[in-house]
Order: sequence, then C-alpha cells, then structure tokens
Amino acid sequence: MKKEVLVETSARHVHVTQEALEILFGEGYELTKKKDLSQPGQFASNEKVAVVGSKSQFPAVSILGPVRPECQVELSLTDARSIGVDAPVRESGDIAGSGSCKLVGPKGEVELECGVIAAKRHIHATPEDAEKFGLEDKQIVSVKIDSNGRKLIFDDVVVRVSPKYAWAMHIDTDESNAASAVPGMMGEIL
Repeated sequence: MKKEVLVETSARHVHVTQEALEILFGEGYELTKKKDLSQPGQFASNEKVAVVGSKSQFPAVSILGPVRPECQVELSLTDARSIGVDAPVRESGDIAGSGSCKLVGPKGEVELECGVIAAKRHIHATPEDAEKFGLEDKQIVSVKIDSNGRKLIFDDVVVRVSPKYAWAMHIDTDESNAASAVPGMMGEIL
C-alpha cells in the first residue's frame, strides 16, 4: 500500500493572542472568519496586519484563527530574508529565541521579541492515520513529490500526531515552488 498524503502550501501568516489582537484592532475585537482551513477548527480571518522587519515589510499578512496562547509569525526563508528578519526553521510553537518583528494593525502595534519562524515541513496525522500508515508522533520521514519537471524528495519531514488534526502535509511557499506543487497534489511517504 502506498502511503499517500495531500500536500498543501502554507503561505505566510500570523497567529496572535487575544491581547495582541485587541492592541492591533481595538478593545474587545474578535477575528472574523473568511474561510475554513483543512485543519479542523482553523480558519483564515478577514483581518490582516503589516509584518515589519529591519529592511522592509509585508503590508497585509493574514491572521489565522482562532487566537493562540502566543503570537507567532510563519514566513518562508525567502520572505524572512527579504524583510530583514532572522527566522529559524522550527516546529510551530517552538518560538523561544526565534526571530523578532513588529506587527502593525489599524489601532496599534505589537513588538515581538521572538515568534518569527520558518515552519519545519510537517505531516498532520490523527492517531488513526498514524496507526494506518505505521507512523509515530515526532517521527522524521521523507516524502516524494512527483511533479511535472520538478520531482523531488523532501527529507526531514516531522510527523505530528493529534486527534485534532486532519491528514495533510504542509510545506511553505519556497518548498512549494521548488516542487512546482499544485492544489490537490499528493506526496508519497517513503
């Protein structure tokens, strides 16, 4: 049996705390849903903020909801370099000692001393998915992408197992472009 997984591109985005959201958009503000994402309970909001680095900025980066316990900015390495931000490759949530930036909203600004990362490519799996495909939480695997003219194998893909997840692999825009990925593309776990 082939171990296939949907490969999705995760573009630059921001996660914020409720406190940061209120600084950026005003007291009592709540995110408004633009569309649901593939991971259960996650959504792209209508709200956008500027992400400001030492050299430049991205003026309108989407905030993903719901709010989180910590602020986190996920950029590709190309994005980070272009605005002058150091973004180590990390798993989501591992932000200690990571890059810094400023978030600017319509009502205020938030200085992040850390929180900017390039997300480590990863596979979201439920416990049932993990059992079905013989995978374990935190296991490192390789995934083969058979794209037109840009076939490649992604190594160092971390498997993340939780009952809150849906079966999918996430790569950033740099990785997506390298593989000439298209919506609906499947990868094979080797």
